[in-house]
Amino acid sequence: MRVLSTVRAGLLLTFIVGTLGMPAAAASTPAESVLDRAEAIRISQAVIGQQPANFTLLDRRGKPVRLSDYRGKPLLVSFIYTGCFQVCPTTTRMLHEAVQDLGRLVGFDKFNVVSIGFNQPFDAPEAMRAFATQNGIAASNWEFLSPHRSIVEPLTRDFGFSYVANAAGFDHVLSVTLLDGEGRIYSQIYGDSLTPNQLGEPMRELMRGAPLPPTLNLDDLIERVKILCTVYDPKTGQYRYDYGLFMELAGGTMFFLFMFGYLGREWLQQRRSRRL
Repeated sequence: MRVLSTVRAGLLLTFIVGTLGMPAAAASTPAESVLDRAEAIRISQAVIGQQPANFTLLDRRGKPVRLSDYRGKPLLVSFIYTGCFQVCPTTTRMLHEAVQDLGRLVGFDKFNVVSIGFNQPFDAPEAMRAFATQNGIAASNWEFLSPHRSIVEPLTRDFGFSYVANAAGFDHVLSVTLLDGEGRIYSQIYGDSLTPNQLGEPMRELMRGAPLPPTLNLDDLIERVKILCTVYDPKTGQYRYDYGLFMELAGGTMFFLFMFGYLGREWLQQRRSRRL
C-alpha cells in the first residue's frame, strides 16, 4: 500500500508540475503583433511635405541608385515584399493598370514609379527582378529597388510606411506615396484596389501646380492643355477628353487676345492724339 501511495503521489506531482509548466510555455510564445492602422495612417500623413533622405538602393541589376536620381519628375513609391504571394502581387498588378492609364493621360516620360522591397535580406535584386517578371512589369519608367537591411528602418520611417511581422508575413497599410519633382512627399494614396482616378487626381493637381519650364516648347504646352482638359469617366474607369473644356479654354484665349488687342489699339490712339 505504501508503494502504491508513493506511485500515486509521484504521478500527482508529475501532473501538477506539467500543468503548472504549460502556462509558462504558452507565456513564452510571443503574441502576434497587430498593426494599429489608425496610427499607421497618422504616421504616413505626418510626413507629407517632408523630403526623405537621399538613400542609396540597388536596382534589379544590382546597380546603385540614389533617390535623388528620380528628382525632376513626380515619383510614385510603393513598398512590397516578394515573399507575399497574394496581396502584394495583386496590388502591384492593379497599380500597373492604373499607371498604364495615367501614362496615356500625361505621358509615360512625365513621371516615374519605384517599388521598394522592405523584407531584407530576402528582397535582394534577384528577387525583385523575378517579382517584376512574374507580375508582367516591364515599363521603362518603373524600377524595383532593394535597400540594404541597415537602412530599411530609416527609409520606411522617412516615407511614413509602417509594418509589423506576423505569422503570415507582414501586416501593413496598402498605400502609394507620391513625391513631387523636388523629392518632397506630396500625397499618400491608400487602398488595395487603386483606380486610375486615385492616382490621376493627385498627379494632375501636382502637375497643374508645377511651374512652367523656363523655355516652354509646343510639346510642353500641349501636355499642360491635355492635363487641364481631361476628366475621369467612372463608367469606363479611364480618363477622356472633355471637349467642353477645350471650348472654354479656346474661348477664354480668344477673349484675352481680343481684350489685349482692344486695349493696345486704345493706347496707340491716345498716344497719337497727345502728339497732335
